[in-house]
Amino acid sequence: MSQILTPLAALAVCVPLVACGGPTVATSPSRQAPAATGDLPDSIPAPEGQVATRGLVTVLDAGDGAELCLGGVAESLPPQCGGPSITGWNWADHDGDYQDVRGVRWGDFVVIGTFDGNTVTPNKAVPADEYDAPAAEDAPHETACPEPAGGWVVDAGRVARADYEAAMRTAGRLAGFASSFIDTSRDPRSPEQMDQDSGDGADNASSWIVNVAVTTDPAAAEAAIREVWGGGVCVTTSTVTQRELRGVQRAIHGADVPGFLSSGVDDGAVYVVVVHDDGSIQAWADDEFSDGLVRVWSALGTHAGP
Repeated sequence: MSQILTPLAALAVCVPLVACGGPTVATSPSRQAPAATGDLPDSIPAPEGQVATRGLVTVLDAGDGAELCLGGVAESLPPQCGGPSITGWNWADHDGDYQDVRGVRWGDFVVIGTFDGNTVTPNKAVPADEYDAPAAEDAPHETACPEPAGGWVVDAGRVARADYEAAMRTAGRLAGFASSFIDTSRDPRSPEQMDQDSGDGADNASSWIVNVAVTTDPAAAEAAIREVWGGGVCVTTSTVTQRELRGVQRAIHGADVPGFLSSGVDDGAVYVVVVHDDGSIQAWADDEFSDGLVRVWSALGTHAGP
């Protein structure tokens, strides 16, 4: 198989106002988000040199020419999606690597080539069955608190999934709530087995640790969660709330960000996915919202290889 040295593995793209796969950064009215008023590039920046998709993406042709689907793909048959046009794409060169339903052709590829701000000119396309995906990175969210001397579980009668869900609902209502996630790394079961056990009514979440960050009193936050949950709890502090981040996200959605694809809230920041950024969109975001509060991610990353 071909080993394509693409940029960083694909970021999980989140839908607006929802965090993916980890902490949701969440709720407090302490500050109003600033309006996004600074200058942005007038169009998608055109990078120098080659670009590469960050892992497999769908190339789709509904009859008007191939497009590179960098955003979401509707799972219909045939699928529906859109993105930058691809020049010089010949489906005959990819026989066996695409599907054709009612005249719509599509397949999943890693695409490497050049990008002029509007059109991708590929010089290499690796189909899904020849692509060696990079190893998945470890989950970025880990419990920050050391294990208590008496162990994590304080009440074995309140460690079912329903209790955990009650703990997360309680956390979301806390004053100054900043983020929450569940650490299941101590659970020996696979995610599929956890879901199966939950469906069978035999779930035991005693090894799970509820992680919460707040901008206010962490001791009061832990006490509130302890009222409904008997398992592990780790409460830390944050400097930003979800309400603040949501306000920033709304301001970004109201700005004319060139090549905007999606955004999400996670780990104390707003993540913005664009077709490509040469640094100018990130500089605008840093100027408007303070450094580190917005992180801009390019779906077409620079590629240094052949």
